[in-house]
Amino acid sequence: MRSNPAIQAAIDLTAGALGGTVCVLTGQPFDTVKVKMQTFPGLYKGVTDCCLKTYSQVGLRGFYKGTGPALMAYVAENSVLFMCYGFCQQFVRKMVGLDKQAKLSDLQTATAGSLASAFAALALCPTELVKCRLQTMYEMEMSGKVAKSRSTVWSVVKDILRKDGPWGFYHGLSSTLLQEVPGYFFFFGGYEVSRSFFASGRSKDELGPVPLMLSGGIAGICLWLVIFPVDCIKSRIQVLSMSGKQAGFIGTLLSIVESEGIVALYSGLSATLIRAFPANGSLVLAYEYSRRRMMSQFEVY
Repeated sequence: MRSNPAIQAAIDLTAGALGGTVCVLTGQPFDTVKVKMQTFPGLYKGVTDCCLKTYSQVGLRGFYKGTGPALMAYVAENSVLFMCYGFCQQFVRKMVGLDKQAKLSDLQTATAGSLASAFAALALCPTELVKCRLQTMYEMEMSGKVAKSRSTVWSVVKDILRKDGPWGFYHGLSSTLLQEVPGYFFFFGGYEVSRSFFASGRSKDELGPVPLMLSGGIAGICLWLVIFPVDCIKSRIQVLSMSGKQAGFIGTLLSIVESEGIVALYSGLSATLIRAFPANGSLVLAYEYSRRRMMSQFEVY
């Protein structure tokens, strides 16, 4: 058995990419409903109403608008997240004076995940921007905020480059960082506490697929309950910036609260919580099993 940081990083990156892919394929329709309800809460009475209207307006394919960018977003995010997670675990060990192979506590693990998410946000923001714009293109066109056009990934990318240049892909970066860093503290914290609960004194590495999926689902709910209002503001900034310069995070927050009330910050939460269990459960299951398999293949500990 040997420890090789380069091989370990490649394994974490690959396992994270597989987890991100499964997460998108499992949860994309509910993610589309979430973004629509966050950005245009006045158009929809609830999850069922949003689903029915989306289906009647653009058919089943409407739920999968932005799947390409979503795959890029979540593959990029989770690849960087889990690769940096390994490095951040070592950083936390060094900061608290632990041996390189020592087990971290649940709190220390949550801290490492939170640190890793700051790097993941840089990979997530551009692809998330394109995804959100594609998901809400129908509503933006119907409201007259943008002219009708053929909405494709490439057309959205060209429009961003034409209007704002390369930095335009980072609309909503501060919001992304503000949600990712605390959010993933609770994600990894919830995941580790759940695994400890299901392990009942055994090694957490011995857990089967059902406890792992349940732990992932609980972790996803912990994440979204904490970050949802910030995610709502981020979606508004990223989508509405299509029609012109938007206020920053504080300005958008105040505008929503003043004109729509605090409740508007939670539009789409039910769709997100429904999505959390299958999507995040599948993510951690794919990540854990693929990582274990690759580590045994390459004899990395």
